[in-house]
Amino acid sequence: MKLIIATIKPFKLEEVREALTAIGVRGMMVTEIKGFGAQSGHTEIYRGAEYAVNFVPKVKLEIVVSSEMADEVVQTIATTAKTDKIGDGKIFVLDVQSAVRVRTGETNEDAI
Repeated sequence: MKLIIATIKPFKLEEVREALTAIGVRGMMVTEIKGFGAQSGHTEIYRGAEYAVNFVPKVKLEIVVSSEMADEVVQTIATTAKTDKIGDGKIFVLDVQSAVRVRTGETNEDAI
């Protein structure tokens, strides 16, 4: 099993969710986050005063899938979330040792 952690632009969330559902992803966790990378923030003008926005709003997706499905999920996120502009996000893939569905006690692949 693999844990896929992706950071994407917030306005791409629904499009990415629909694309993942279409390929068979059955669930994901979504968190609103702030961060910076190469984009490293920007400046804005509010009521005539200019100020720096050092952290940019993003959405973090956490998805656990079978090892066989991981590459397809990563590719789907990458193509769907892409805008060709700086700040499109990152995708990380980690190994998952075990999983348990709390309600039924199912483990590992059966739990996801």
